[in-house]
Amino acid sequence: MSHISIHTATAYPSLQARAAVSLDLADRYGRTVTTAGLYASLVVVYAWFGGMKFTAYEAEGLTGLVGNSPLLSWAYSLFSVRGFSSLLGVLELSIGVLIAARLASPVYSLVGGVLSAGLFVTTLSLMATTPGVFVPELGFPAISVAPGQFLLKDVGLLALSVWIAVDSLVALRSPRAA
Repeated sequence: MSHISIHTATAYPSLQARAAVSLDLADRYGRTVTTAGLYASLVVVYAWFGGMKFTAYEAEGLTGLVGNSPLLSWAYSLFSVRGFSSLLGVLELSIGVLIAARLASPVYSLVGGVLSAGLFVTTLSLMATTPGVFVPELGFPAISVAPGQFLLKDVGLLALSVWIAVDSLVALRSPRAA
């Protein structure tokens, strides 16, 4: 008897084959997708936060933070509460545009990342000057929801800002800066 070997393809790829394809795609596109997502997320934050600065609600919400800050309280002697908030809104929207302009040139996102880091260092300094951030009766490290946890989120945004600045600098220094 002759043996005829018949090879049939399975209708569905094995789990191992699908995992290999997924890992290949992650290797090939993962960094690009992740990088784009990180830039886009900070742009969204700046668009949202910056846009809100033009509202009376946001302007009034800043008074306790800005008014208690030795770094910023002087601004209220030059600008009204709404005027300062609007100026801050223009700054935040501009930073968002600079970060988004990474698509045109990394030099823009480098400037945006550095400005963003400076802004978040400033807002984190408010934790030391704003009453009600720490809740001593609960013991260390208890902080209030507002303003404490509201300000603490800026640690992550500061880290993202520094990452964007460094990523942009690396892109500028590489021969195929894009």
